Amino acid sequence: MNPPTDPAQVLAQWQQREAELRPHFAAPGVARPEQVAGLTGIEVFQKMLVGELPPVPIAQTLDFLLVEVEPGRAVFQGKPGLAHYNPLGTVHGGWICTLLDSALGCALHAALPAGSSYTTAELKVNMVRALTHKVPLVRAEAWVVHQGRRMGTTEARLYGPDGKLYAHGSSTLFIFDTKDS
Repeated sequence: MNPPTDPAQVLAQWQQREAELRPHFAAPGVARPEQVAGLTGIEVFQKMLVGELPPVPIAQTLDFLLVEVEPGRAVFQGKPGLAHYNPLGTVHGGWICTLLDSALGCALHAALPAGSSYTTAELKVNMVRALTHKVPLVRAEAWVVHQGRRMGTTEARLYGPDGKLYAHGSSTLFIFDTKDS
């Protein structure tokens, strides 16, 4: 079955998914080490999606949330708002970069085994179209391009319900054992 291409249908689906997830993202916090010990990256996100682990505070601050995850892939959804504007009257590039960075990093994180972590070494973002609050929701979809023992690369696209591309990016991430951190 092909996904709908009508922007109104896509937006309705995105809004429904957000309504399903929002209750689990109401109380942001930071998971305690004992809550994530022994969990793979995908297990961490699965627990977040059902409310067993707290969502990260930055998602509430910037009004975005994780909506889909599978090993090597993560999708975040955000609401561009006036609170995210720059002096030029559009959404600040920092909001776009943060949304993409979250998706890029979490795509790799979702592929990591228990006991592994990562940090972003390089982030590259290309903004190709101005974003305003008139776009009700955007999605940042990211996937792993390469995963080695100590380094991974990811790519992502930021698009609206009408399929318009607003930005795309890539990231290089260092992978390390949590006992090394």
